[in-house]
Amino acid sequence: MIRVLLVDDQPLIRSGFRALLDAEDDIEVVAEAGDGAEGIALARRHLPDLALLDIQMPGLDGIEATRRIAADPLLAAMHVVVLTNYGFDEYVFNALRAGAAGFLVKDILPEDFLHAVRVAARGDALLAPSITRKLIDRFVSQPPPNTAAVSALSRLTNREREAVTLVARGLSNQQIADSMVITPVTAKTHINRAMTKLHARDRAQLVVIAYESGLIPRGPATLGP
Repeated sequence: MIRVLLVDDQPLIRSGFRALLDAEDDIEVVAEAGDGAEGIALARRHLPDLALLDIQMPGLDGIEATRRIAADPLLAAMHVVVLTNYGFDEYVFNALRAGAAGFLVKDILPEDFLHAVRVAARGDALLAPSITRKLIDRFVSQPPPNTAAVSALSRLTNREREAVTLVARGLSNQQIADSMVITPVTAKTHINRAMTKLHARDRAQLVVIAYESGLIPRGPATLGP
């Protein structure tokens, strides 16, 4: 059973998402909150598998709430997906840096929303190639690589670095396995070890680290299939 926490300051949005989620046999909404502070308190009380957080709320917004959740050892197993009205923008980028596993736009189709919840709950990042394309564009004009991120990458083996590079290009575990000529299980092992060594909560954090460290070259880049 996937246990979900809904955090949004608009009751109508919460009720709509709740109706969709509660209709599924494998999903349960365990709590709702109208702001980030309340959401964190309820997360600590219920320990859900997934939190859906509105990115812009009065008081404690979704970005700061995500940052506090990511820093809380009690909530280490919980995945955060931010909700936005506008698609990928600076707010979403900051939420990913803060520890979010991905984001969803609020006008998403119901079937896509339910699929995304299941994907995020099992620990996969909601970062399609189209989103990594925007992340690449975001970093093209950035300052030189972050030295701390570069240093962190030195802990990885060559195969782990290769796997992280492919994650950052938007490839799935199966596509990474095909590219590296290994099994999907081995690909996942490389990714999980890299996440542990880099202290990354999830694949989304690997993407950010890959760009900040310069592992993905700045300038024009191509994405995987």
